[in-house]
Amino acid sequence: MRKTRLAVFASGSGSNYEAIVSACCDGRIDAEVVLLVCDKPGAKVLERAKRYGTESFAFNPKDYASREAYETMLATMLDERRVDYICLAGYMRIVGKVLLSRYEQRIVNIHPSLLPAFKGAHAIQDAVDYGVKIFGVTTHFVDETLDGGRIIDQGAIVYEGNDIDELTNLIHNIEHNLYVKTINKLINKKY
Repeated sequence: MRKTRLAVFASGSGSNYEAIVSACCDGRIDAEVVLLVCDKPGAKVLERAKRYGTESFAFNPKDYASREAYETMLATMLDERRVDYICLAGYMRIVGKVLLSRYEQRIVNIHPSLLPAFKGAHAIQDAVDYGVKIFGVTTHFVDETLDGGRIIDQGAIVYEGNDIDELTNLIHNIEHNLYVKTINKLINKKY
């Protein structure tokens, strides 16, 4: 039986990419990362992909006439590699209708809040500013809404400190473990 084939989309440092690919390498996930897609040429995640030997593709969205144009190109790449699931791991672009229709219920995102609370790019800071004491992470299927889609899993911590860097590191640790757990749920159809 062939392993589940994953594509990871990332825009930044790639700590979630590394958590996923290392779990594949050591057998905690019965899958393989067959492609890393990055919308920021020069992002640190590309260095991580090179270290792990993952094929990577970096592109500048501004080089394309539209989101539909670059998503059509990406969909062709994904199809050629027989990708089963797309894992968004710090990918800071809204996924459009081309990928959503072709990979319906097969695109997963991880978000640093207990959705539906604190959607958007500044979720941790927004939660701190609001004064919450229970912080968390959510994995969910991606749909046409911002940080929407059916929730797959969540993890949480109680934090009453005021060090945003410490809190961010704690949340990243939850993310890394939760993404591994989520991918295993997808593979085993237990979501």
